[in-house]
Amino acid sequence: MALVNISSPHHHGLSKTSRLMGWVLLATLPGLAVQSYFYGYGTLINLLWASVLSLGFEAIVLGLRRRPIMPYLTDGSALVTAFLLALALPPFSPWWLTLVAVLFSIVFAKHLYGGLGSNPFNPAMVGYALCLIAFPVSMTQWAGTEATLSFSQQWQWFWLEYIDGGIDAWTRATPLDLMRHTKGLTLNEVARTNPQLGLGLIANMWVNVAYLLGGLFLLAIRAFTWHAPVAMLAGLGLCAGLFHMGEPDLYPSASKHLLTGATMLSAFFIVTDPVSGATSRKGKLVFGAGVGILVFIIRSYGSYPDAFAFAILLMNLAAPLIDTYTKPKAYGHQPKKPHSQGDK
Repeated sequence: MALVNISSPHHHGLSKTSRLMGWVLLATLPGLAVQSYFYGYGTLINLLWASVLSLGFEAIVLGLRRRPIMPYLTDGSALVTAFLLALALPPFSPWWLTLVAVLFSIVFAKHLYGGLGSNPFNPAMVGYALCLIAFPVSMTQWAGTEATLSFSQQWQWFWLEYIDGGIDAWTRATPLDLMRHTKGLTLNEVARTNPQLGLGLIANMWVNVAYLLGGLFLLAIRAFTWHAPVAMLAGLGLCAGLFHMGEPDLYPSASKHLLTGATMLSAFFIVTDPVSGATSRKGKLVFGAGVGILVFIIRSYGSYPDAFAFAILLMNLAAPLIDTYTKPKAYGHQPKKPHSQGDK
């Protein structure tokens, strides 16, 4: 009987998987705290709702597949997907947007391919990318003054998409969106005409620093290797630095690229996914660098200011090919010499 060549991790015992997922959830808490400080209660509401939905959809699909429910519910993988989606979605996401994102992440991107360890694409990024394409307006509801709203006001917006007194007057673009769609202005002119850009960059910077600290914690406990995140940050930073040196009025600096948007969240919590990414060390370097380069290209020339979902999904497609050409040789293996025409 032929053996099935599956993606890693080839062995994922319950205790090992649940422990790793628990460390990942713990590492997201600094970013969650800073994000909630700058953007209010919306992220916490999204997190609670996404967690309930993820566990619910996981249990329903497991029941339909006639698999044991509790062992898979307690391994933490569904909660990690919920956390990543809640942290990536805007704080003003309505309930139905989170529901659609979680539904496609758990049901289609994960269980349609066989469940944990078999999905070729990162489930959270599939749900996020789908919503970004299908509901672009709802996915850009970053007002910048969410922290001034009470819990009841954000709760009202979450369920009704309405707040007494209106909200449209102070809804605005994200810093990445302002730097991408300059309307013919230089970056200095954009900064002068949009005073909120500076405040947005400061908030983005602290959020990214918080996720960086969480990622360094995961590196310290060896939850994953350094290859993919470092290669991704190096690829993005190198491209941004070179283009900024050539046209500083048109291209943001490397520091702005590295400390805005979902850069650190993606580098340490999504690119490091052992299932949908490359598995060899050389492959992880190629995979991470490819994500970083694609992010810069899409941010600079594409229609979407933050491009991590698309960059990661594109590299997920290339991961099997990367592994084919970067897998290490077995110890003692000697390459076969081609036979000459006279050999028999």
